[in-house]
This record gives sequence, C-alpha cells and structure tokens, in this order.
Amino acid sequence: MADSIVTSSNSSTPSLNPTRIICHVCQKQFSQYTCPRCNSRYCSLQCYKSHSLRCTESFMKENVVQELHQMQPDEQTKNKMLDILKRFHSQEEMDENSFADSTLSEETMEKILSGQEISFDDLSLEEKKRFHRAIAYGELSKMIKPWDPWWSKPSARNICLSKEGTQLVQPLPDQELLDDDIGSDEFSKVPLGPETPLPPLSRLSSKEPSPLLTVHLVDILYSYCFTLRLYNGDWRSDALGSVMVVLSVSSVLGQGAQPETVLEALSHCLEQVCCPAYRHIGGLQFGLGVIDDVISLLGLGTPALVCALCDMHRWIQEGEKEAKSERPRKSQRGGTRSAIKLAERKIYFIMCWVREQPEEVWSSLAAIVRAEKTSAMEFQQSNRSEDLNNKAEAKGKSLIQEI
Repeated sequence: MADSIVTSSNSSTPSLNPTRIICHVCQKQFSQYTCPRCNSRYCSLQCYKSHSLRCTESFMKENVVQELHQMQPDEQTKNKMLDILKRFHSQEEMDENSFADSTLSEETMEKILSGQEISFDDLSLEEKKRFHRAIAYGELSKMIKPWDPWWSKPSARNICLSKEGTQLVQPLPDQELLDDDIGSDEFSKVPLGPETPLPPLSRLSSKEPSPLLTVHLVDILYSYCFTLRLYNGDWRSDALGSVMVVLSVSSVLGQGAQPETVLEALSHCLEQVCCPAYRHIGGLQFGLGVIDDVISLLGLGTPALVCALCDMHRWIQEGEKEAKSERPRKSQRGGTRSAIKLAERKIYFIMCWVREQPEEVWSSLAAIVRAEKTSAMEFQQSNRSEDLNNKAEAKGKSLIQEI
C-alpha cells in the first residue's frame, strides 16, 4: 500500500500508513530532518541553511560560545604559567638591581639632547660600556615618543566593511580631520581592509573549521600588537625583521602549534616577550600590557579584527618580498621563506573565518582573555608582596644581629 504524502506536519488526516512530509523549503523532496528550534521540516543541509537565518545564526553562536566555555586550562598549563611568572619576576628584579649603572654621563646626555654630533669613538671606555648597557635595558628608547595604537582611536569604532569584507569609503568626523591636518602620526591611522572580496570558508577548505581557531586568533593578535609596539607602529622600516618577530612570538604562525586554551596561548607569548631578546622593552609588565591591546581589538568587533589581520597579511607579504631579494643562503636558512609563506596562508584563512563569525563571539573571547590576565596579575602581585615580606624579615634579622 502506498505511503501517504502530506505537505504539512499539522495535517490531521488519520492514516495507519507511514506519513511522508514534503520539505518545507524546496517543496520538491521528502523531508528527512526537523529543525530543533522551529520544528520546520527540511531535506538537506542546503535547505536547512536557507530555511531561517535566525535559526542557523543562533545555532552557530551557541556552538561557538559553548566551545569557548569548555576551553578550560588544565593543571599542567596553569603550572606552566606560574613558572613563567616566577622566573621572569626574579629576572626583572635582577635587571632593576643592575640598572643603576646603565645610564650615560650627564655631560654626554646634554650633548645628545642639544643636537651635537657625537660618534661612538668620542666616548670614553666607561661611557662606551654604559652606552651598551643603556641600549640593552631600553633606556634610550624612553627618548622616543610612544606610539599611539590605531585601535585606541575613535575612528576604529566606526570601521565599515562590505558583506564581502572589502573596505567601504567612510567620512571622518570634522575633529578627526582637524587632528590629521595638525600632524597626526600616519602609523596610528586605521589600516585599510581587504581590497578584494574575501571568499567563503567553504571555498578555502572542505573541512569544518576547528573550534580552536578562537584560541589561535588570540595568539596571532598578541604577536601583531607586540610587534607594532616594538617597532613603534612603523613595521615598514623593517618588514622582514618585523615578520621574524611575529614568527618568534606566535606559536601558531612560527611553530605550527595548536594551543587548546587561551591560557596556553598567552603563556607561550609571555614566555617569548620576556626572553633576553625582548626583555629590555619592559619585561613581564609590558607583556601583560599587550594583553590589553588584544582585549581592545576584540572589543571593536569583526571590522577592526579583519583590518588588523589584513594589515598583518600585508606586512607578511612585504617581508616575503624582502626575503626573496636577499641572498639565498641568508633568506632560506632554517626554512625562513617557507615559514613566512605558511604564515601568510594561515592569516588569510583566519581573516576569512573571522568575517563569518557572529559578533557575540568576540565579547565572550575578550572576557576569557581578561580573566586570564587578571589571574596572572593577581599572582604577580601576591608574589611581589611575599618577596617584600621576606626582604623585610631578612633586614630585621640582620639589624638585630648587629645590635
């Protein structure tokens, strides 16, 4: 006996035969599935995606947010972060104790500030030693005006991109135009978005994107913010050098790592920026401050994130050009060119992924990053208080012994 065919699940026709319901979307095929939200019947994934934009976006949002909340760091990752904080806290204390002898003499500093030309050979042996120390501890960098990040500008909150992710022309407020005329730093301007439409992820990969991309984004954004801070916003002065900094700080881009939690990603970044090569910039305190830059970028939403990744993609391409122009034995050492090319592809992929995510994801991710930073700072504060108490006790004991 033939099956009954109905076009609505609300049909009241009594029948003992199996009921076949037509797809509510295409009205051509028999339905095989039911939407868990609106109970609409559909036959395929394509019909599900087109049956209700509210249902599909809400479902994707809940999945991403659920994955974020499940990304809880394990004890091993927590202990690693604590070891990093302890180790670099002690190193910073050593640096502070040896910093007193790292400055130049007043006479030499006055000549420099007055604009007189002084060569290295004009310095005495002691001044040459102090000059090297001043460079190592970042004392000379204090004479340079700090860079004002573009994500702190009011215009960063008004970035407009098309549905395909390309830059739209937008008028600037009168006050901001006035600031630009006065002589605003060109490196503090909001970077332009993509010049060509970003393809959908389905065209770049047949696989579903990993839920860990949110964590990888934190790693990449941290290396972006740190490198811009290091170069005072002017990565163009040394495109290849800035790319090498990115690869050294980011475990995702430089090592192909797959961090599973935000804490794991931040721990690796802090460990790199506190190493001897970058410690003179500010050490752990500076590294924790870069986390605020990441939080600010996440708070600006999808347009700002796309512009940041597009800016990063451009300087990776510039660095790749410089690497090709150098001697083969120098640029290809350690697979530098292949690592840069792979990093370029990863940034482009995650930029396309960012464009397709709901805005609610970034607020949830920013809250997780903020919580991890707060935990790190609380530990650092408690560790310093403990050190001060120990020093006070030791000083009291020595005083008693002398009396």
